[in-house]
Amino acid sequence: MAARRLQLLSDHLAPTYWGRSDDEARRYRQLCLRLLDALRATIDAANCAPILLRLAWHDAGTFDASLRSWPRCGGANGSIRFEDELAHPANAGLHRALALLRPFKLRFAAVSWADLIQLAAAAAVECCAGPRIPLRVGRVDTTSPSQCPADGLLPAPRPPFPDGSADAPSHVRRVFRRMGFGDAETVALLGAHTIGRAFAERSGVTACAQAAGEGTPYTAASARVRADGGEGVGTPGGQSWCTRWLTFDNEYYKYLERGPQPGLLWLPTDAALHEDEAFRPHFERYARDQAAFFEDYARAHARLSELGSKFDPPEGILL
Repeated sequence: MAARRLQLLSDHLAPTYWGRSDDEARRYRQLCLRLLDALRATIDAANCAPILLRLAWHDAGTFDASLRSWPRCGGANGSIRFEDELAHPANAGLHRALALLRPFKLRFAAVSWADLIQLAAAAAVECCAGPRIPLRVGRVDTTSPSQCPADGLLPAPRPPFPDGSADAPSHVRRVFRRMGFGDAETVALLGAHTIGRAFAERSGVTACAQAAGEGTPYTAASARVRADGGEGVGTPGGQSWCTRWLTFDNEYYKYLERGPQPGLLWLPTDAALHEDEAFRPHFERYARDQAAFFEDYARAHARLSELGSKFDPPEGILL
């Protein structure tokens, strides 16, 4: 009991470096800007944007707005770097994303893991021709696996749902309401499925594995899916939601226009966005208006990236 009380107390205490001066904040900002440039170069060369976006989402997406204390509330605090959290089934495959980021952590050691993860996601969206995400940095890292959130907090792609929801729309709404998002923000955020793939050995929602010859025509090594029309898919294989899955656009919302297509993924939680009466108007709006999607997505992504974050200085550092 004494150890547990000590742990609860330490969860509320600021780390010893808490309290950056104005000069330290300026230097940290410049360091993060240099890091962003380095991240963009690697993401563009390696075609690894989707997995870095997924990593940031899964670090932030455990946030519970009903829990007021840090880090019990979960969120964007870098805890996903610990094996305890990485082992959650929803995080399968994300060790690859952390492996991509470790060289950056060594090179930019003063940048917290929480900031590095969110900076990589913002760079990933930009590299795929998506909107610029307004960012604040200065996030404080969790320090121990004991501070990791419980399993089962992230959206599940299909039933049975871990929160007991009877259907996909209820599950999606419950998860995003727990984080503090409304329906429009939820539909905008899930539009991030416009990039990326699913794999048999990760989510298990597809039979397509991560290997040459195991995917679809859209995920083959020869596929042209980049926004600039260039070559490269990273590792071939898997199954994507969209035909140009390294291009951040509004193709995801065109599902009602095109209908089901061979080789493309569409899950119950995707269908929820056009089958639910409250979600559907936003889904249809983004199908018509990519600029509106970009504007709403960038705003919602920025909010997501700060959920549960403790900043040093407390107001954060605007990039």
